[in-house]
Amino acid sequence: MVFAVRHTDVMLKLLGAPHRTDLVTSALRLAQALLDEGAAVQVWACGDATALTCAAFGDSKPVNVAERTVDHPSTGTVIRELLTAYPERLDWYVCRFCCAERGRSEQITEVLKRPPSQFWQHVRATDKVVAMGVC
Repeated sequence: MVFAVRHTDVMLKLLGAPHRTDLVTSALRLAQALLDEGAAVQVWACGDATALTCAAFGDSKPVNVAERTVDHPSTGTVIRELLTAYPERLDWYVCRFCCAERGRSEQITEVLKRPPSQFWQHVRATDKVVAMGVC
């Protein structure tokens, strides 16, 4: 099966542990701002950033003991909502090997797993690449 990568204006490459820094907030805000301006965006999550869309985390974050009655969405839920809101302009990919290596092979259904050998296809299909995070 031949997979064609859609052309995008910007590719966000996410690396590293997602909750150690402001990576998650910065990436999601940047993606939202680009989409609001009409840009087409693809996200490639690599390394520990594959945890952002791990299906095992469910739809909600664990209960916050300071706010027991408030339900906060998981990052997977937030990303699913973005993908649903912008189906023609947002694609989210995760590195298949990074997922398997970290026990995160089960991703939310809206996310596509790609082998690292195909990363170059994604770079060639975009106008700009922004790398965020550190491995």
